[in-house]
Amino acid sequence: MKHVIALIVAAVITASAYAGPRPPALTDDLLDAIRFVESGDRVNVPDGDNGRAIGPYQIWKVYYLDACEYDPSLRARGYEACRDEAFARRVVIAYMSRYGRGKSAEELARIHNGGPKGHRKSATVEYWAKVEKRLNERN
Repeated sequence: MKHVIALIVAAVITASAYAGPRPPALTDDLLDAIRFVESGDRVNVPDGDNGRAIGPYQIWKVYYLDACEYDPSLRARGYEACRDEAFARRVVIAYMSRYGRGKSAEELARIHNGGPKGHRKSATVEYWAKVEKRLNERN
């Protein structure tokens, strides 16, 4: 019994170490715009990037694993769960909470598209333009 209690306490301490606040710029509107750019709000989203990206946010396995390092509870459902919109959104929030602290909406979108340093890559500027367009259409 002591062993079980020790495991539970360790899990709570570990989880609280990862449970940081989501970046203020990571609004529901921004998440919705990213999803729209990635998948057009389709229900049945085909795999992208030659089968390397799945779900409504087109999440790569390496992205998912990075998010799991920030929030280990995501591991319980596995990578394939990124096909589910609600779960995929949690993965994006964890990833952005890890790499996007103090970043603007533009920087967050570019990180989603280009990785932890995506906000510095010129290749993600066009992606941001698409996300920003969607944000402006909705407001």
